[in-house]
Amino acid sequence: MIRIAVAEDDPQCFAQMEQYIGQYGRESGRAFHITRFENGEDLVEQYRPDFDLILMDVEMPFMDGMTAAGYVRRMDPEVVIVFVTNLAQYAIQGYSVNALDYILKPISYFSFSQRLGRALGYVRRREADYITVPVKGGVVKLEVDGIYYAERLGRHLMVHTRTGAHSSTATLQQLEEGLAGRGFARCNKGYLVNLEHVDAVRDGCAVVHGDRLLISRGRRGAFLEALADCVGGIKP
Repeated sequence: MIRIAVAEDDPQCFAQMEQYIGQYGRESGRAFHITRFENGEDLVEQYRPDFDLILMDVEMPFMDGMTAAGYVRRMDPEVVIVFVTNLAQYAIQGYSVNALDYILKPISYFSFSQRLGRALGYVRRREADYITVPVKGGVVKLEVDGIYYAERLGRHLMVHTRTGAHSSTATLQQLEEGLAGRGFARCNKGYLVNLEHVDAVRDGCAVVHGDRLLISRGRRGAFLEALADCVGGIKP
């Protein structure tokens, strides 16, 4: 499911984009969830970093799209932004907020589908590098390479990352399923480890970013084999 935010004050323009997104979904077999914001101020006040793509009108009341995009970028550096505008000159200003593209009004389906397809290509690449993790009151988007390890603490899950530790409402099994095939393995039932960040295996423990994580006897063989496959070492 691709999550799209549409910031557009004109109901007719929004209805047209909603129709085009639906048509593109039927043609491509992709599923979309659309959330509309009637102006930039509403988008900024209600924004959570769980959108894949923002279609942003530039000229809106209360707060224009360019200003709103600047606030969004501080909250979510990775979301794909595409401006929808009457004037091509705004495309140049879009570079300041790392916008991917722009769509000129009046919108034709051919132009819209081309831009949407390009944006979704970036979304797919970004999905491979990030994972969305539920936390109390919302979600947080984490760079997969920046995750050191996750540990189960009672009913809670603590995800240790390059940017700090995050307490998640997910289970360790759910996180493991979300990271399947991306270089993670359990060293025991309570730890899920990013194998790229294992500095050493010593005294029955995996040393991960300075922390010593116990390797259980039952998981030792599988863990060391996965580690050898990941870093190219000698298999046990």
